[in-house]
Amino acid sequence: MELKNILAGIEGLKVKGDLSIDIKNVESDSRQIKENSLFVAVKGFDVDGHDYIKEAIKKGAVAVIASIDADRKLLKEIMNDVTLILAPDTRLALATCACNINGNPSRKFKLVGITGTKGKTTTSFMVKRILEKSGKKVGLIGTIASYIGDKKLEDSDRTTPESTKLQKMFAKMAREKCDVVIMEVSSQSLKLNRVAGCDFDIGVFTNFSEDHISPKEHPDMKDYFESKLKLLTMSKTCFVNSDDLQTSKIPKLMPEKEIQTYGIDNYCNLLAKDITVTNTTVDFKVKIGTRNERIKVDIPGRFSVYNALAAIAITTKLGCNAEEIKEALLDIKVPGRSELVENEKGLTIMIDYAHSPESLQNILSATKSYTKGRVISVFGCGGDRDSGKRPLMGEISGKIADFTVITSDNPRTEDPNEIVKQIEVGIKKTKGKYTCIVDRIEAIEYAIKMANKNDIIVLAGKGHEPYQEINGVKHPFDERLIVNDIINNGRY
Repeated sequence: MELKNILAGIEGLKVKGDLSIDIKNVESDSRQIKENSLFVAVKGFDVDGHDYIKEAIKKGAVAVIASIDADRKLLKEIMNDVTLILAPDTRLALATCACNINGNPSRKFKLVGITGTKGKTTTSFMVKRILEKSGKKVGLIGTIASYIGDKKLEDSDRTTPESTKLQKMFAKMAREKCDVVIMEVSSQSLKLNRVAGCDFDIGVFTNFSEDHISPKEHPDMKDYFESKLKLLTMSKTCFVNSDDLQTSKIPKLMPEKEIQTYGIDNYCNLLAKDITVTNTTVDFKVKIGTRNERIKVDIPGRFSVYNALAAIAITTKLGCNAEEIKEALLDIKVPGRSELVENEKGLTIMIDYAHSPESLQNILSATKSYTKGRVISVFGCGGDRDSGKRPLMGEISGKIADFTVITSDNPRTEDPNEIVKQIEVGIKKTKGKYTCIVDRIEAIEYAIKMANKNDIIVLAGKGHEPYQEINGVKHPFDERLIVNDIINNGRY
């Protein structure tokens, strides 16, 4: 594709060189550069792409997009070797170029974006299941993995991929004739323009609570909220949770948009009533079309009602009927979301991705409401992330759980002992019984040894993740395998 066509739609560019040259590839990672590539230099939190411009040129880049604020000496050194383009925002330029070179694939199917602090993954899987029941071919991009139908394309290392990778995935989904693509849209991807240029038919904002406040994420809750809100500005039709304090304000914040609401407690367009929660399911009534329908979901907890309502709102908009919705939700399973681990001892052990104060409160409150015995909470907090939530989560577990084992999560570059101490500050404010075991395998073993068949063990925080990240290295860590290894090898 000619360079000028790849640059279409980007404002404020300054160009020196030939815009008619043929470009085969667009990349922001110099390691991925091939002959006749366009290299876009992006300044990240840890690495500045401008430092790799010369390397990219050596590997075959024939055009470079750099920041208008880039070092003038560097620009003079390279301007005779390549077509040089200066852009006000190279992240935005990268996303636009990625859309253009891939033929703007998100215009070739219905695109559903789901954002929110909690519920993105479960809602995405619910939507996929319902749409497939109705006979549609569905792509999914999210926290766990990317799929076309039942075929897994790859496991995910972040909720929303970088724009170059995302648009290539979209192009593949378009070539394979997907009718609908569902995407979890993270606040970071919105803030950093990874999804710029995406043509969203439907946008959903599930809820909003404290998370992702750190030097490498969002400076404060205002920035976090406004980043997520960008999805709705990009969407033709929007759905929001009427019971959430922040998302309930959105219709008034955006009167020009078509925004519909769903909920349980407050006035809304899609209301759930007569809710019943058991230890394995939740069911409720909701009006679909002209009839009240009884919906049963194979994931227990009040939060499952909200996720199901969001899924119902999306899929009815896309033409699914009540029978397809009921059948799909009856047997829905989502990896690492209220996932029960089968084991020889018949213990109730649940793995859940809860890693924020509100999500931990939700999962512990839900299990507390139906468990005959004790709720045993095993959790930690990730390193290099919002440290303010650590004591809050300790306090929540201390108040709700009958016993808490404070342990490690993904410490990343932080000292896991210090993270545990910060969590302990919160639990000490309660009368909750607890112990601290930094090694997560030993913590799980401790919980299993103390549990009986009436208890439930909640392993919170890791969810679907098959690894534990320590000092930049991801070590194998699948809690399903760990649980059964502890029980089957006599350590129980």
